[in-house]
Amino acid sequence: TPAGISDSRTFMERSVMRSWPRRQIFARVKLNDRVGWLRVGMACLWAVLVMLANHGSWRAVAAPNFLIILADDLGFGDVGAYRSKSTLPTPHLDRLASEGMRFTDAHTPSAVCTPTRYGLLTGRYAWRSSLKRGVLNGYSPPLMSPDRLTLARFLKGHGYHTGMIGKWHLGLGFALRPEGHRHPIQGGLDLDQAVRWGPNDFGFDENTILPASLDFPPYVYLHNQRVTSEPLRRQPKQPFPAFLREGPIGADFKMEAVLDHLMDQAIGFLENRPSEEAPFFLYVALTSPHKPVLPHSRFRGRTALGPYGDFVVQTDDAVGRLLQALDDQGLSQETVVLFTSDNGSFMRRVTDKDHVEDATIQGYRPEHHQANGPLRGTKADIWEAGHRVPFLMRFPPLIPAGSRCDQTVCLTDVFATFADLMGRSIPEEAAEDSYSMKALFTDPSKMHERPPVIHHSAAGIFAIRQQQWKLVLGSGSGGRALPKGKPFEKPYGLFDLGEDLSESRNRAEDYPEKVAELQSAFEAIYQAQ
Repeated sequence: TPAGISDSRTFMERSVMRSWPRRQIFARVKLNDRVGWLRVGMACLWAVLVMLANHGSWRAVAAPNFLIILADDLGFGDVGAYRSKSTLPTPHLDRLASEGMRFTDAHTPSAVCTPTRYGLLTGRYAWRSSLKRGVLNGYSPPLMSPDRLTLARFLKGHGYHTGMIGKWHLGLGFALRPEGHRHPIQGGLDLDQAVRWGPNDFGFDENTILPASLDFPPYVYLHNQRVTSEPLRRQPKQPFPAFLREGPIGADFKMEAVLDHLMDQAIGFLENRPSEEAPFFLYVALTSPHKPVLPHSRFRGRTALGPYGDFVVQTDDAVGRLLQALDDQGLSQETVVLFTSDNGSFMRRVTDKDHVEDATIQGYRPEHHQANGPLRGTKADIWEAGHRVPFLMRFPPLIPAGSRCDQTVCLTDVFATFADLMGRSIPEEAAEDSYSMKALFTDPSKMHERPPVIHHSAAGIFAIRQQQWKLVLGSGSGGRALPKGKPFEKPYGLFDLGEDLSESRNRAEDYPEKVAELQSAFEAIYQAQ
């Protein structure tokens, strides 16, 4: 079926056709052909028996539901399942890990959010687009080209009901006021008109979104691309931890209540599906624990780790609400649940006074908490802390409970994985950096059959990862840690992550042939854009 064109076969037909050859079930026969009708009857009986024998797995494999939960700036060390000594409670994420598979070497395609979100929804590295560094802001025009096949478009074209709740951050086509008619609150925006090239235009049937991160104006909700409440005032700038930029804020927009509101919308999507038979795809992009670090009052003081720790607990609670909603709707067995983060945490490792003692400090001493675990650097860096993230998948018919996978995977691989679980092919011109992880679900030790993963920092420094080796193609972090360095400036960094996960020892001079090999592999992938 061409992308964007709905599959005309019913759900039952799609499922039966996977259990018995199509020609034997749907062969045309004459009304008086008793043998023909007998064959059809036997084939249908066989199909029903197959369904009954495989109840609980046949429907899920043929057309599983998909739920992606994407946290915003949650670090590799923020989830209890990844750090046995963590004092930060994350019971719902730990439950997801115990009921599914925990990936220990999963990476975002970028160390910052906009390019990661692009990669997740398109199966394509964002550096192949016009965005070569940094992120968009709340007023930016759309990053994705109008004809780009997204995961939502692909699934909608195969009969899925699609929804998106939360942080968009891929640009919106806001309407502008005529020259000389600026609004005292909204400035040059005309928020009375629907935006163009938002989630509806890229395959989402329903959506309730924020334009960008919770610290970027305009601070408004958009439901199906229309602002839900007119901004009547301007939000003043605030320092960390309640970090906010100055800009218009909607009358219905309360910072501490945003996460609760988004979860209400997501649960509403699950409860009010237009058809119980049609599969669904729901993409929930959380706004936490990204700045502003403003946990709801019922979570304040829940940890001894300051506002950030409390906000991580609220993030975990939001995941728990979604998992409970799946249970309540009887959807847990037939839904692929993916939880991950868009990049590493912004909380640094410090040696002096920290966030526990002073909430205005953006960092922890290691004895208090390690938001990025033992990894070097922070969000935005080419170092592991920038892009190695928690990655949990649950799908009871296929993924063994409590399993673990140590293979290197990337968020761009989600597109191909979902297509593979559906038994569908992706058009050749789409999702060019996506490779299915399905085989890893039943055999985690199997080598992931994909080219080396490419990492990208906020300032545009690249790295390439192949097995235990990582080559940084620049002279520094490319983000926030010092030295920041420059892209393709020597000396490069070669690290053996199998024995040096903290990237403390540069092996480039010891293994010049490995540097040359990885540089050549990078150039082949890079030039293919």
